[in-house]
Amino acid sequence: MRKLLIPLLALIFVANAATATALPVRAEPPVPPLNRDALRAAVADLPNDEISGALVRVSGTAGSWRGTGGVARIGTGQPVQPNGRFRIGSMTKLFTATAALQLSAQGKLDLDQTVQHYLPGLLQPKDEWGPITVRQLLNHTHGIAGVPLPHKDPAWFFAHRYDAFEPLDLVRMGVEQGPRFPAGTRQEYGNMGYLVAGLVIEKATGKPYGDAIRDGIIRPLHLHNTSLPGRDHRIKGPHAHGYEATASGYVDVTESNPSLQWAAAEVISNAPDLDRLLNALVHGDLLPAEQRAELTTLPPVPGATHALGVQRIELAPGLVLWGKTGDRPGYNNGAATTEDGSRTLVYSVNTLHMGGDQPAAARRIITAAFS
Repeated sequence: MRKLLIPLLALIFVANAATATALPVRAEPPVPPLNRDALRAAVADLPNDEISGALVRVSGTAGSWRGTGGVARIGTGQPVQPNGRFRIGSMTKLFTATAALQLSAQGKLDLDQTVQHYLPGLLQPKDEWGPITVRQLLNHTHGIAGVPLPHKDPAWFFAHRYDAFEPLDLVRMGVEQGPRFPAGTRQEYGNMGYLVAGLVIEKATGKPYGDAIRDGIIRPLHLHNTSLPGRDHRIKGPHAHGYEATASGYVDVTESNPSLQWAAAEVISNAPDLDRLLNALVHGDLLPAEQRAELTTLPPVPGATHALGVQRIELAPGLVLWGKTGDRPGYNNGAATTEDGSRTLVYSVNTLHMGGDQPAAARRIITAAFS
């Protein structure tokens, strides 16, 4: 899959590539006082030419705020619901990586075992592929090419939004291109590692990969607004619609078959559920200490910023965020927390242009939450 749009805070902060440890790791400089006026202003001018609506949730011991802007449905005046559901896109990777780490803690999955062990015959021709570990799938150092489909091109999306894809077929599209680089030598963000990881989880457990997420994360945390839709093209429950602006008007892109994204980007959730997930990871409610450390360990390659399902962003010396962004047509989202959990941000904006740069409204929200 193509590289994620703009990583969280990439237009504001420079990500530090130092090797990370567990959450939380040490006393941090305090986050700035919460600027609620700035947060209100960040969503006050919606809808505009870029965004139809937005929701924001800031929580933690350093202050909280909830707010929305714009409309849930163009032409209706219907307000965005603060607890509305949305397609979280690549934030799904945090769920998949956490499930893999839980299976590792249970002795059901070895992160240092190879893809060739779990899925013999997948990487062909054999003489082109060196060993690729499960850990390398999760930290984007595997070297397998992405799926060569222009899924963020509006014309392609309109023609194929309801198509169903098989994960193995998608993986083979990447494998057929040959290795992009030897595994473990560089980091290249994309969806492919998580598509393969989903297959590995299924082989290790003998069950659909989604069962590991439901059993290990959704049910224990009571994430009642979080689901893995499979091939269901709908968003069930309250939600803001997503749109694509075209020369002939706005096209509603809310519905699509998420099988193209599968274990990399299919999940539907809402802000309170994602807030709860981040806080559970910070406070050790989902992973033992060893696996918590692995979640936030960057690979030893130049310029690495992605660990296992999360990205590290240093705002100031010693003040670190862990978070993830995600996007699907009509939805551009992010979630991040300080290492001590004193401030957590979750946002979703309904962008009117798939692909391209992170919307200005999203950048304003991030700046307001942490500056």
